[in-house]
Amino acid sequence: MARDNQAAEQRNKFGTFGGVFTPSILTILSAILFMRATFVVGEAGVLGMLGILALANLIAVFSAVSVCAVSTNMQVRGGGAYFLISRVLGPEFGGAIGLIFFFALSLNVAFNVLGFTEALAGTWPGLAPYALPISLTAAVALFGVSFVGAEWSIKTQYVIMVVLVLSIAAMWGGALQLFDPAVFSDNMTPEYTVMPGALSEFSRYGFWPVFAIFFPSVTGFLAGVNMSGDLKEPMKSIPLGTFLAVGTGALIYLATMLLAAGAYHRADLVQRPFAVLTGSALFNLGYLVSAGVFAATLSTALGSYLGAPRVLQAVARDRLVPWLKPFAQGTKVGDEPRRALWLTFILALGVLVWAKLAGGGNAFNIVASVISMVFLATYGMLNLAAFLEGFSNNPSFRPRFKAFHWITALLGFIGCAGAALLIAPLPALVAVLVIALLWWYLRRRDLHVSFGDARRGYAYQQARGFLLQLRDMPEDGKNWRPTILAFIGDKRRHEKLISFALWLEAGRGFAQLAHILKGDPVINRELHMRAERQLVHYCREKNLPAFPVTAVSAEIAEGIQLILQTAAIGPVHPNLALFGWNSDAATMGDYVGYLRNAETAGMSIALVSGDELPVSPGRARIDIWWRGRKNGALMLMLAHLLSRNWEWSHARLRLLRVIGEEAGREPSRAALDALTEQARVDALTEVIVSTEPFSDVLARTSADADCVFLGFEIPAEAELAGWHALYEGFFASLPTTILVNSREPDDLLI
Repeated sequence: MARDNQAAEQRNKFGTFGGVFTPSILTILSAILFMRATFVVGEAGVLGMLGILALANLIAVFSAVSVCAVSTNMQVRGGGAYFLISRVLGPEFGGAIGLIFFFALSLNVAFNVLGFTEALAGTWPGLAPYALPISLTAAVALFGVSFVGAEWSIKTQYVIMVVLVLSIAAMWGGALQLFDPAVFSDNMTPEYTVMPGALSEFSRYGFWPVFAIFFPSVTGFLAGVNMSGDLKEPMKSIPLGTFLAVGTGALIYLATMLLAAGAYHRADLVQRPFAVLTGSALFNLGYLVSAGVFAATLSTALGSYLGAPRVLQAVARDRLVPWLKPFAQGTKVGDEPRRALWLTFILALGVLVWAKLAGGGNAFNIVASVISMVFLATYGMLNLAAFLEGFSNNPSFRPRFKAFHWITALLGFIGCAGAALLIAPLPALVAVLVIALLWWYLRRRDLHVSFGDARRGYAYQQARGFLLQLRDMPEDGKNWRPTILAFIGDKRRHEKLISFALWLEAGRGFAQLAHILKGDPVINRELHMRAERQLVHYCREKNLPAFPVTAVSAEIAEGIQLILQTAAIGPVHPNLALFGWNSDAATMGDYVGYLRNAETAGMSIALVSGDELPVSPGRARIDIWWRGRKNGALMLMLAHLLSRNWEWSHARLRLLRVIGEEAGREPSRAALDALTEQARVDALTEVIVSTEPFSDVLARTSADADCVFLGFEIPAEAELAGWHALYEGFFASLPTTILVNSREPDDLLI
């Protein structure tokens, strides 16, 4: 890290024009300006073109606003879009976008080199047989410029910009000489033609297919953002340079297409979109227009050569993926990511060779689709990041760029998603799948990297809103959910109690795991904090969906009472206290005192016998012994919830009742059947007629069950010994048994 810091101190310090505006505008003024803008006018007409241009640039502006808001809310370092996304959406999303964005930028080098070669061969057909050597030569030359350093690359882009300006001037001048209001009027409305290779004349271009052709022209503004680590004042340069580039690009495209609409007939615009520009160039400087295409493709390739290595270097420095560590290194002067540049170069060469072997045209289209989808996914994630920051009202979100609202970010995200689906649905889905797989890979690595990202702020804001709504809603038995407070003691000795707390909650409520330390709360503050951290770590390590609660108290009873009174999450109060069974008769007085505290707090109580977890249930059986609604309704509900867990998913519920006379069998059976029907719980009902002691009937009937539910009442002081002995006798012949004392309303099963 010291090496990285030293390099960072000697990094480049470009200004707004050289570091942001120049790479952005050169990427925006791509080959589409020369080879597809006039085609858009021919198909969509002036009115359709204005709609396409407005919609595309609106998405670009919304995305640029999001970029400016996020980038002016933090100290921006290297990595561009990756850095911004990772610091808001977290390392998993950031890493996934960073890796795929690096790959797309590397592909973009090859894509634009292929475009340069194709344009060169179109201008001089005799060069067509030498397409691969020309492509490789161009890739090597651009690599050489990038290898020297970003400063030389920027200077080279200045030269390219001059060529672009001259070519645009020649193009505009020629169109102005031919401008005819009558031609402009004829080109006002759309006249869509049949698509190449269509099976019928009904397969024509339309607004959205033409929009898909034009949209990539507005996706280049991130080229400047990718230089974030080389900027002198990124918080100032990124917003100013980005908006200047987006605005300038929009005006140039608008002027080009309006002039073309008045200078060229529709058939020429559709069939010869590039030829009409070179043929009518001012002073017959058609070669200068061709040079503009060459400059546009080469400048975009050079911009990707600059951006891709810097993205990979930033991902490597965040240590998200171990095998990327070598790419974190930068040069002593300028912190140039040369190792990452070599990898970009190798990938670009590989794509160029593959494209030649694959036949050129189809490979060119495949690469274009992949790049467009990844760029749109990146822009969409940037909008999502800004939306989360703004919508969550995170106090730390205080961007210096004030012209931002979360609605624009949401619209930008929707626009990017819609554009991706309109341009190429299948590649869009593939891009989403790849990002999801990378996210899953990084998630499984259990990263211990935290950027203080906005996900927590968004979740906090949502939780706050829902808790306030819940506060104002009246409670009703129909909406009952288990909110379990499990007193686990030493967490590693009460694995069974924790498991049953989560099973009985069954993903329908909350489970809180309470651990009480005995001692002085002031003196043992550090012990308390360490115990809480350990319990939090235990829950994360075991992937337990539970909330840890710890307390230090002079006496355990005081600690239990403290937690019973305070363990609430806003309006969500614990309604079921879960304890392990106490087999020590000598401490039964204190134990029952804990239960009385829970009862006083208005909570139902459940006691779990035994220390060992039951054998994997498989086709398990759960017996519920019914002795009336007082405890029976809650027992039936908890048994039902227990069976909702995958470990108990095939468990059979059996609702049992003992009566003393045969005459009552059928009425009792009918009552139990009616109860299960009303409760909508799948359970077999069985009535046992016997005058034997209940303990004998219980042992004979439920000894082979996997879990048994019994009701209980808290004993009086004088009855402690007998009460403890009674249940100890029950447990001797039973599997895991849960004793339930209910304080829930009678309509729990409605």
